[in-house]
Amino acid sequence: MDTEAQPTERDRSSRPEPVAAEGRSRFALVSRITDWLPGGRLSLIVLVCLVFLLILNGFVVQPFQIPSGSMENGLRIGDRVLVNKLAYRFGAEPRRGDVVVFDGTGYFGNADYIKRVVGVGGDRVVCCDKEGRIQVNGRSVDESTFLYPGDSPSTVSFTAVVPDGTLFVLGDHRSDSSDSRDHLGSPGGGMIPVSDVIGRADWIVWPAGHWIRIDRPSAYARVSAGGAHG
Repeated sequence: MDTEAQPTERDRSSRPEPVAAEGRSRFALVSRITDWLPGGRLSLIVLVCLVFLLILNGFVVQPFQIPSGSMENGLRIGDRVLVNKLAYRFGAEPRRGDVVVFDGTGYFGNADYIKRVVGVGGDRVVCCDKEGRIQVNGRSVDESTFLYPGDSPSTVSFTAVVPDGTLFVLGDHRSDSSDSRDHLGSPGGGMIPVSDVIGRADWIVWPAGHWIRIDRPSAYARVSAGGAHG
């Protein structure tokens, strides 16, 4: 007489399902990688984090250290800002008042620069009105909320028409900034191609005591669209 216990229906249903072949191969691959790497699993975690940071830095945000006093007092020498590299990637364009980082090669010098957008394509930027203020498309702009204390909007008179697809940029510390005013007679006329903009500076992240969001000022809100020529 066969006395071996026969599995009941409950026994069959409670048995663990075999691990799928795909799952086994994935775990085996991770195991082989950790065996190969010095440090094992910890090294793998560090490597994954580094790859993630490289992707983040390349396509999403990038840290940028302020190299000069041209954007004081808002941005000081040594401050580190996070540059939003997606700000202008999906049809959005730089707007007046944005603080942008751009590649100045062939225009300003062989380096990256950070300045404030004062004029966009089609704008007519003039300095200065009777009260010493910059005008954009005939509208005087009150820059007192971000201009370096004691600085005038510009000690140099100029009139600039911004071609489509380019930007007219100025530093907030006008007396210590080499910007579009200084390159009006250079190749490109002091204008920065939008295609050379790396991104918009959105946050000051270092030093910790200076952590703040960089907001677009309301000074340009009443400026109408450009279209002036000549």
